[in-house]
Amino acid sequence: MLAVFNKSVAKSPEGLQSPQSNSVSSLKDDFLSLHFASLHPSSVNLNLASSAFLAYSLHKNNPLLQGCLQLWMTSSAWIGGPYPADQVVRDFQGKFAFILFDSSSQTVFVASDADGSVPFFWGIDADENLVLSDEIDIVRKSCGKSYAPFPKGCFFTTSAIGMPRVGSAANWSSNY
Repeated sequence: MLAVFNKSVAKSPEGLQSPQSNSVSSLKDDFLSLHFASLHPSSVNLNLASSAFLAYSLHKNNPLLQGCLQLWMTSSAWIGGPYPADQVVRDFQGKFAFILFDSSSQTVFVASDADGSVPFFWGIDADENLVLSDEIDIVRKSCGKSYAPFPKGCFFTTSAIGMPRVGSAANWSSNY
């Protein structure tokens, strides 16, 4: 699994930036997409113009990864949904790491399980694009030293709008 988001879509955390990173541009000349495709010839690659690049492969024959593409395609139902992101992820059980991208709102949502059971890495390339993958060598190829394991049990979102609460307690403050 690989995702590269333009810096205008997903601003990378500053803590990932290394001064001597030796990174290269992931999106320029389709550098990382061509590299991923060469490693995984049967991969599915989605180039979303200048916003993002997503790639998916079943090369590891890992049933955990078989739902990734489906999650990418249905992400608009998740991002900005009726529940806060921390509640959604907290209720997940099992081994997971996923990337959701809603192209209509240009919103990214990334999460990993509490145990870090699925290897998952993120980094910043030379153009400050956010790179995410379950393969450390893919991230290292474009990010040089500007990468790290994705934090266990955490999520990352670019949603600037708070996710609305619904239910009986949604408007409790209006009663006082």
